[in-house]
Amino acid sequence: MIRIVDYGVGNIQAFMTMFKRLGLEATRARTASDLEGATRLILPGVGAFDHAMTLLNQSGMRERLEELVLQESIPVLGICVGMQMLAGGSDEGELPGLNWVPGQVKAFATHPQSKDLPMPHMGWNDLAVKPGHKLFSGFEPEPRFYFLHSYYFDAADKNDVSATAEYGHHFDCIVSKGHIHGVQCHPEKSHHFGAHLLKNFAEL
Repeated sequence: MIRIVDYGVGNIQAFMTMFKRLGLEATRARTASDLEGATRLILPGVGAFDHAMTLLNQSGMRERLEELVLQESIPVLGICVGMQMLAGGSDEGELPGLNWVPGQVKAFATHPQSKDLPMPHMGWNDLAVKPGHKLFSGFEPEPRFYFLHSYYFDAADKNDVSATAEYGHHFDCIVSKGHIHGVQCHPEKSHHFGAHLLKNFAEL
């Protein structure tokens, strides 16, 4: 069963609708008990890093989430700010992240090759995907996804990077560390590319 973590941010209904179209059963989880029976976890997120981390910490779900992911190895997919929360922290805020995938979230505005570009990075962008990655099984070369963000994940170990995109410079846009995955783009807004990625995640 796919559980979508509903801790107060993220377009939960969009994911529910997409999974229904894919013929996959998914439910929203608002409490720790709602997480029981999860075989896959979706961690969405929008807005500011500290706000999202605060809501997750106050939701009563974080401890059970960490047990499911770190002890029971349930696959998880962090999306947008949900991906950024997988890092150790963010230059956008002061709170520590989950640190499930070592790295730091950085601002495009502080990078010399992207600091003069319009912010946020918004719209469709091609991905350069690591060959053979299971999230992209059956994809055409350089799939296109929709982005909306001003901060990006900088993975500490580039072996954890599954795909990059370019906005002034090449940045890590998808990370995978074992069963833990994060995507900066919005699959729920990326038409058939996003549907394909979510289906592949459900079938990992």
